[in-house]
Amino acid sequence: MDAGRTESEAMRAEVDMDIFGVFSIIGTIAFAVSGAIVAMEEEYDILGVFVLGLVTAFGGGVVRNVLIGIPVSTLWSQGELFKIALISMTIAFILPISWLNRWRRSEAFFDAIGLSAFAIQGALYATQIGHPVSAVLVAAMLTGIGGGIIRDVLAGRKPLVLRDEIYAVWAMLAGLCIYNKWFESTIELLTLFVIIIILRMLSVHFRWRLPRRSLKHAFVQSVYDRPEQQQSTQEAQENQAVKQVELERKKTIKPAVGNPIGALVRKGWWNR
Repeated sequence: MDAGRTESEAMRAEVDMDIFGVFSIIGTIAFAVSGAIVAMEEEYDILGVFVLGLVTAFGGGVVRNVLIGIPVSTLWSQGELFKIALISMTIAFILPISWLNRWRRSEAFFDAIGLSAFAIQGALYATQIGHPVSAVLVAAMLTGIGGGIIRDVLAGRKPLVLRDEIYAVWAMLAGLCIYNKWFESTIELLTLFVIIIILRMLSVHFRWRLPRRSLKHAFVQSVYDRPEQQQSTQEAQENQAVKQVELERKKTIKPAVGNPIGALVRKGWWNR
């Protein structure tokens, strides 16, 4: 009985690892191409394209490993994924513009694929180690959005995943579902994968956003609303007006009629 149970658990673990590998491949392709296209939009050279693509594909996983206690050196054991990412970026680099435009039109969809795949992958990592729910949520979120944040920072952009439509929440939702074992079998994990994609695409289509409060213009206005600031501003304006009046008066003043020096000044070649 125990032998049969052990064999069943081993087969289940093997299937989970197969699904884990599929999610890794899907997320790697989606994010590597996304990083490569952003690099080409910013007019990076081919080295920059590969660097930004690799950072987007593997950056979130590296940050996740650091936080949940997995050695960062495990990254170098993912040789197959590196090859897949390099091939994907090379294809993106040589594709015609028309094909890249088609990718851009469906970029949100492929980005949703990468988000869902990597979020589930990160959550599976954390649950296999036995971390609490907080660590599982962080692992799912950082694996899903970490690469995109690093990509935008290196490209000199504001991270879209933190100010765009609802994004990171769906990664955390995937982590919560896996921690609570609501989705365990292969079919269930694939179902969760599709659900996260659908939720992300719905948030893009209907522009679902989290509540936000902007203080950008409020702080600028509050500085000028202070009495001392208003007084100093008014004094500066008055001083500028006085200086302008004095300058105009000096230009219009003419020397006295009987003044020989004034006559020389008026008749000098430098005043003609």
